Amino acid sequence: MSRAALRAVERLVALDAEHGATAAVPAARAAVREFPELTAAPGSLPGRHRHGHGHRHEDRDRLAALAELCEVIGWILFDAGRYAPAHAANRQALDLAHLAGDHWTARLVHLNHAMLQTHTGRARAALDTVARVPGTRPLPARVHSLTLIRRAHATALLGGRREPLDLIDRARSRFLDGISRHDPHWAWWIDETELTGHQGWVLARLGCWDRAIPLLHRAATAPGPSYRHLFTAHLLSALAGAGAWTEAEQLIADLAPRAAGIGSARTTETLGRTAAALCRTAGVPPCLRDAAVHLRAALPAGTQRAAAPTSPTER
Repeated sequence: MSRAALRAVERLVALDAEHGATAAVPAARAAVREFPELTAAPGSLPGRHRHGHGHRHEDRDRLAALAELCEVIGWILFDAGRYAPAHAANRQALDLAHLAGDHWTARLVHLNHAMLQTHTGRARAALDTVARVPGTRPLPARVHSLTLIRRAHATALLGGRREPLDLIDRARSRFLDGISRHDPHWAWWIDETELTGHQGWVLARLGCWDRAIPLLHRAATAPGPSYRHLFTAHLLSALAGAGAWTEAEQLIADLAPRAAGIGSARTTETLGRTAAALCRTAGVPPCLRDAAVHLRAALPAGTQRAAAPTSPTER
């Protein structure tokens, strides 16, 4: 069971990285069918009350694998634009992680959930969620960096000016402390490009266009998984905010031919909002407005209505 669940995790992560979350949703549904324990209340899982050290160890491994699988499903639902079922998946993953005594998966779920809360306008709740991440020992540098990134986004959304800048600067400083043997296995994706993209995104939230645009450009043009198209979307938004019309038009010309294949609803939502704003904003050159109309038409239809489980355990 544990090995099969971890293989399902690997399949989903690879599919999401290659094709995006909306493409991964059917595979997530198939994983739920493959592991019916994901539909059960955590306290009622078979084997939960067995006696004997060997059985307890086996049960912990199984619960930890299911927690990790549910965490990945929650991430996919979030990036596919299904925020309510993503919330439910995160809650289920957290319950499973706690039953397994898997503190690192629980931390990742909290960090994912804080991102969801910020994205859906619940920044104060996101700060409360991030506050649950630290434990009795200091966090490894990359994980601590990620907590600071989540706090920076939330405080920027709440209208902070100096604090988000301080937090994102501290995030870079902690990241530069490097990897350690204490890093959890999932910390591999917290890399230079991820940090650079989030740093640019936080600066863009604050309207610091001159600093944000080069960072977002660097992150958007670096090779990486599909979900990092989000940095391209925020680059376009920053260019529009800065009134960099020529650069915005050039980016749309590059984006539009491949827009239909973007598998992240968060990305297509952001692109759609920016394109709509360009269409209605006074002073936008006609050629850029035409390009924005073209981009809106090129975005995948029904992204927010993509087929997905209505709960983390829908069959």
